[in-house]
Amino acid sequence: MPDLKPNDVKQLSGMTLAYMGDAVMEQYVREHLIMSGQVKPNMLHRLATSHVSAKSQAKLLMLLMEQNFFTEEEQAVIRRGRNANQGSVPKNTDIHTYRHATALEAIIGFLYLSKNEKRLDELMQRIFGQQESGKEDKQS
Repeated sequence: MPDLKPNDVKQLSGMTLAYMGDAVMEQYVREHLIMSGQVKPNMLHRLATSHVSAKSQAKLLMLLMEQNFFTEEEQAVIRRGRNANQGSVPKNTDIHTYRHATALEAIIGFLYLSKNEKRLDELMQRIFGQQESGKEDKQS
C-alpha cells in the first residue's frame, strides 16, 4: 500500500477516517483486554463490545472535549467526522449519539493514518483510563 502523505490524510472524508478508526480502536481494545489478563473469548467479546459501543464512544468524546484534550486540528477532524453523511444509523442508537461516536472514530483514524503514534497512544490510554474509572458512565 502506498504511503499517504499528510495532506492526503487531511483530505479524506470523515466517514473514511471513521472507517479506519473503527478498526484501529477495535485492535487497541482487544490488545488492552488481553494484556489486562482477560483471556476467555466470551468475556473478551462482552468487554470489547462495551468499549466500542456508540453510546460509550459518544460519552468519551464529550468528556475528552470538556477536558480540552484535543488540539485545534483534531477538533476540526472531529467536526468533519461528526458532520459526515452517515448514510444509515443503527437502530439501537440515536443520530446524535452515532454522530459523536463516528467523530471519535474519525480522530482515531486520522491519528493512525497520519502516523502520529504517540498522540494516538495518548488518546487511547486516556480513553481506557476514563472507561476503567467509570467516568464516562457518570455523564448520562
